[in-house]
Amino acid sequence: MAAATPAAMSTENERNPWLAAAARFDEAALRLNLDDGMQKVLRSASREICVNIPVQLDDGRIEVFTGYRVQHSLARGPAKGGIRFAPDVTLDEVRALAAWMTWKCAVVNIPFGGGKGGVICDPNVLSDAELEKLTRRYTAEIIDFLGPERDVPAPDINTNEKIMAWMMDTYSMHARHLVTAVVTGKPMALGGSRGRPEATGRGCMIVTLRALRLLGMRPEDTRVVIQGFGNVGGMAAKLMSAAGFKVVAIADYDGTVYNPKGLDIPALQKHRKETGSITGFSEGEDVDKAEGLFLPCDVLVPAAVENVITSANADKLRCKILCEGANGPTTPLADLVLHDKNIFIIPDILANAGGVTVSYFEWVQDRQGFFWNEQMVNERLQEIMVESFDAVVDYGAKHGVNNRIAAYMLALDRVAFAIKLRGIYA
Repeated sequence: MAAATPAAMSTENERNPWLAAAARFDEAALRLNLDDGMQKVLRSASREICVNIPVQLDDGRIEVFTGYRVQHSLARGPAKGGIRFAPDVTLDEVRALAAWMTWKCAVVNIPFGGGKGGVICDPNVLSDAELEKLTRRYTAEIIDFLGPERDVPAPDINTNEKIMAWMMDTYSMHARHLVTAVVTGKPMALGGSRGRPEATGRGCMIVTLRALRLLGMRPEDTRVVIQGFGNVGGMAAKLMSAAGFKVVAIADYDGTVYNPKGLDIPALQKHRKETGSITGFSEGEDVDKAEGLFLPCDVLVPAAVENVITSANADKLRCKILCEGANGPTTPLADLVLHDKNIFIIPDILANAGGVTVSYFEWVQDRQGFFWNEQMVNERLQEIMVESFDAVVDYGAKHGVNNRIAAYMLALDRVAFAIKLRGIYA
């Protein structure tokens, strides 16, 4: 089937994440024959919150930061999604990521809607004390919209379990009792889940193994290139290497290291810990970081940021399978090129859903007050990721669409069905 041209996209605006999400939504909605009213409901965010956050810095100055929280859909459960601290956060970006979370939760069929948050700041220039003040005031500003049954934040870019602990404590102090289920991605001692740090990378590995089975390939014959060596990329590299994949290259912000015979991932992680960089690794060759995505491989895992694969570079990809560990790494215009190259795409709203799935497990455990061992977490993650991969592929075959549009169609179908069952309150 020929790929449809995303009508609203051009090379000038293809990096706009909101337009990218809208382009995929439009095609899926069209193929599902959703009526105009339902499209309006699904397209619109339930709530967009913008707050100004005054913080007294360590030197006595007062700075005001802008923060956002977007709750895209509450049709299937409380909003769920990370909070990022970065200087380039925009409302459009947060809107798109919130919508993606709605579709992601629906694809893996967990009872959450989509949310996302962000604060415009550079955490690298803020002290721990300043970060804590910023986190607590941001939480207080949006606290009326948070809660285990309302909105459950999680870590994202430049946030971590320490930030989540501060958020949980701030909410709990206002509630006057401990509420562990208000956030996920917490420290284990405060109600975190085993298996959570590895979850997104493990999910990428699970769906990649499923794709290999579908395509008649074996892990030991499969060369993998991973872009990003943080939590997602680093864990994917470690787990895939241990499962027998040949991880031939890691591309990170400071360079790319390549070994066509396969990298020793634990040794590379030790090297980076000791030197602060993946470059200069004795068992690999340094390659220009811009070329990392285009090295020959069977599986490419972009696991860093959005918009790394565009219409300008998609033709240079030399992979058979693209497993999107990051959110929105591929633009709609790039999809047209990848379609022509016959690259098997495991879309982001499926590929990286392991993180939100284990976040769901954490939320369930907190609410039960009963915690699972890591084997149980991993077994249940395996079950959900395999079922979701198979459902997307089957949906695509049934409707004659590629995996990305199939994932969107499946997600929209599930959310629309929930809305129809609930009805429109008036």
